[in-house]
Amino acid sequence: MLLAAYATLRETSARMLTLARSGEWEALVEQESRYLVQVERIRRMDAQQSLRGERAARKAALLEQILEQDMEIRQCLVARRDELGRLIGNSRRQQSLDRAYGAQQGTLPIDASRRFGKRGT
Repeated sequence: MLLAAYATLRETSARMLTLARSGEWEALVEQESRYLVQVERIRRMDAQQSLRGERAARKAALLEQILEQDMEIRQCLVARRDELGRLIGNSRRQQSLDRAYGAQQGTLPIDASRRFGKRGT
């Protein structure tokens, strides 16, 4: 039963990795809550059971796969964080430019020739 729980956790982790790779961030967050529930359940089960021999080796292999998937998910999340940081930075720069030059956008150049006459005539 414990090995089946680890296999299910690996499957959940694989789904999370697929979501991270495709940029489906909301679905990833939903899946992560299921993942955390599974981790807690496994933690309690693991404390009650000890595996030996081939079963312990299978558990170790499942954990290794889960950790590899987790590392790639984290890499996708870091890339997304960096992308969002750039977007926020661009937005802040645009807001600064709008504040600095926005008041001038609605003004038209003044034609002073009517008031002062044309130069050189």
